[in-house]
Amino acid sequence: MVLILHASDLHFGAEDKSALDWFRTEAEARRPDAILITGDLTMRARRSEFSAARDWLASLAAPVSVEVGNHDLPYFDIATRLIAPYRRYRAVERFIERPLSLPDVAVVSLRTTARAQWRFNWSKGHVTDNRVEKAVALLAATPARHRLVTCHHPLVEGGTRGTARTRGGARALAALARAGASAILSGHVHDPFDTVVEADGHPIRLIGAGTLSERVRASWPSFNALTFDGPSLEVAVVTAV
Repeated sequence: MVLILHASDLHFGAEDKSALDWFRTEAEARRPDAILITGDLTMRARRSEFSAARDWLASLAAPVSVEVGNHDLPYFDIATRLIAPYRRYRAVERFIERPLSLPDVAVVSLRTTARAQWRFNWSKGHVTDNRVEKAVALLAATPARHRLVTCHHPLVEGGTRGTARTRGGARALAALARAGASAILSGHVHDPFDTVVEADGHPIRLIGAGTLSERVRASWPSFNALTFDGPSLEVAVVTAV
């Protein structure tokens, strides 16, 4: 059996300290095989926020892999965003898209952020063909029964109040499903969801995590506990109440 904790949208700078402490206590008690964070470590990609996120991630009692979120790119410093959008990530570099070794479970990263887009709202998702091709190749190379893809933005909408409107998301989802992905893990919308959709004739599970920040929407701060036991995957939403 493999246990993975899936959290998202910590938003250091607007973090919920009690929720973060609660998650750390839960992780210590549950002893997961890995922890996956699907983006938005920070609120405004400030160095102080990344530093605080680094210290918190290092305090967790399990291997951690983190995806890049739209809030982790500079918001006000347009020059840095366009020229070196991920430079401030060096503070947490060892956690970013970290390879994990898990029995019968593979985790493949798919970056859905963009330094700029041909639309006004740059916070929404964007998937390039090159990124999809890389993820497809990694999926094809693994013999694992459970093949997870982690990204920040939902590739298609999960029925939550918040939206991702990910450009290229449906096309990416179809390619990943054909390559054998069993589930897509994401964040961004700050509310959990768990649904199965058909992508190019292949069923694929979409699993979204809530937030551990003060920026709650329809639900309290929460995380997902994913339990893999043979061919089965059970997902439980654990809520801080």
